[in-house]
Amino acid sequence: MDKCIYFASDFHLGAPNYTESRKREAHIVDWLNFIEPTCSELFLMGDVFDFWFEYGKVIPKGFIRLQGKLAEMADRGIKIYFFKGNHDMWVDDYFTREIGLQIISDELIIERADKKFFLHHGDGLGPGDRKYKFLRKVFRNPFCQWLFSVLPPRIGMFIANGWSSSSRVASNKKEVFLGNEGEWLAIFAKEKLQEEHFDYFVFGHRHLPLDIDLGNNSRYVNIGEWINYSSYGVFDGQNLKLEYYKPI
Repeated sequence: MDKCIYFASDFHLGAPNYTESRKREAHIVDWLNFIEPTCSELFLMGDVFDFWFEYGKVIPKGFIRLQGKLAEMADRGIKIYFFKGNHDMWVDDYFTREIGLQIISDELIIERADKKFFLHHGDGLGPGDRKYKFLRKVFRNPFCQWLFSVLPPRIGMFIANGWSSSSRVASNKKEVFLGNEGEWLAIFAKEKLQEEHFDYFVFGHRHLPLDIDLGNNSRYVNIGEWINYSSYGVFDGQNLKLEYYKPI
């Protein structure tokens, strides 16, 4: 590999308000400019937006600077993957048609430089949280999405903004490490290793940068979020490292 692969997640653009979101968007675009010369692939691993829903001919307004930068990078031959998160699981084909992003609905397994990666936003995995796992099935159901699409966009966005205002992003609650035995994504990764070997498990969703040795030459890396940490992952062909971009 003569260039690097980058992983980032949980930008939550749109939250907690317009001013803070715009400031964060500019920071993210600045980071994209920083990594672009050394980037061969970019994995955006969910919750890029705090809410996203594509109506037939309507999309949420805003975020144009990020979209423009991603389009510029894609036009220059950088392959970009967009994972559906629990906040933007209603992404359809707009970004594929307009920018050329590859949309990933669940997990993605890749091999790069003889290393095997298991990639997923992280929502709905591991033990517990049955309530969310049920809601995830509902929200991802095509019929339920069609029902929501019947609502006028003004009403749909009003409801969505109500959900957003009660999220952990709006409260800016910082997550704490639960220990190797309490981190549910680490538990999921260990169980997965019993079926198949992966060198790296890479997730977002947790809102906490983590690098946990799972044993057997396998690691769980959570790439954190951009509200408090501006953290991301970079794979140089030999190692996957957590990095932190300069503070806003």
